[in-house]
Amino acid sequence: MHPIELSQKAANTLGITWDDGHQSSYQVRGLRLQCKCAACVDEWTRKVLIKEEQIPLDIRPKKIEPVGRYALSIAWSDGHSSGIYTFDHLRSLCECEACRKT
Repeated sequence: MHPIELSQKAANTLGITWDDGHQSSYQVRGLRLQCKCAACVDEWTRKVLIKEEQIPLDIRPKKIEPVGRYALSIAWSDGHSSGIYTFDHLRSLCECEACRKT
């Protein structure tokens, strides 16, 4: 599955329409907290290194770019830009009612 459209639904909500027609909605702060880069998650222990209180309430994506055909890179307003969000990971984070039931 691949995203075919990204949209900023509100200041704090990002939408992705997938090639299977599914429409995902994400709270942007929640996405930032789900970053799996080495600065946010210890590579060896998998311990989460970032703390929720470190992420501004008004965080937003400044730039979103594709990484190959498998992920998105998001540059955040807090200066963080090293995370790569694979399409599978993004889809698993979908907050819509249908996805929360599965």
